[in-house]
Amino acid sequence: MKTELVTTLKRQATKILSDLHSSGEPVLITEHGKPSAYLIDVDSYEFTQNRMQILEGIARGERAALEKRTYTQSEAKEKMEKWLS
Repeated sequence: MKTELVTTLKRQATKILSDLHSSGEPVLITEHGKPSAYLIDVDSYEFTQNRMQILEGIARGERAALEKRTYTQSEAKEKMEKWLS
């Protein structure tokens, strides 16, 4: 992963963005020698956001199963028919 100073980002944003788009590799931005932010391309960001939504849905389902908040197949079918009508 490439690392850049925030001052370099300010001065060479176009070049850094060009490198980012060509490599697809995130850029770690540092401020005062400490990590401050990651710069990633739009496709990677959206892919990560979609993956997080899927994982959150799985976690909710696992929690519901542990808390016995589940339906039988016939109950689920009945509820779905009401929603889709």
